[in-house]
Amino acid sequence: MAVVNIARRLSVKTVRADIDSLNALGTVEGYAPVRADSAPEALKTSYANMLATQQKETELQAMMKAASDTARQAEWEFHNAILSMKEAVRAQFGPDSNAAQAIGYKKKSERKRPRRTVKAEAM
Repeated sequence: MAVVNIARRLSVKTVRADIDSLNALGTVEGYAPVRADSAPEALKTSYANMLATQQKETELQAMMKAASDTARQAEWEFHNAILSMKEAVRAQFGPDSNAAQAIGYKKKSERKRPRRTVKAEAM
């Protein structure tokens, strides 16, 4: 017998087949299960519970997407405000100031000038 992994989700195909089986059970006459969880009332309760939890999951996913969009927008607004602040500091104090260095820029005087590289001659 195959090992059943209940940590993974069932496929949509399997769930639809289960719903079809539940709906078809209404046409079966004389169904008398031995197990209580196989009774038609228990199956209908289980089906209703599944629908309710799927609806809750969908609502929470929508809320999560909305929260993610809001957080992303706030991150961009903050980033753009910081860029604006950095431009203002450079404009007010200059590119070679201690203030520019304090906000994360390198002082203009501390930058290394590009050196000319001598290419090796072809042999």
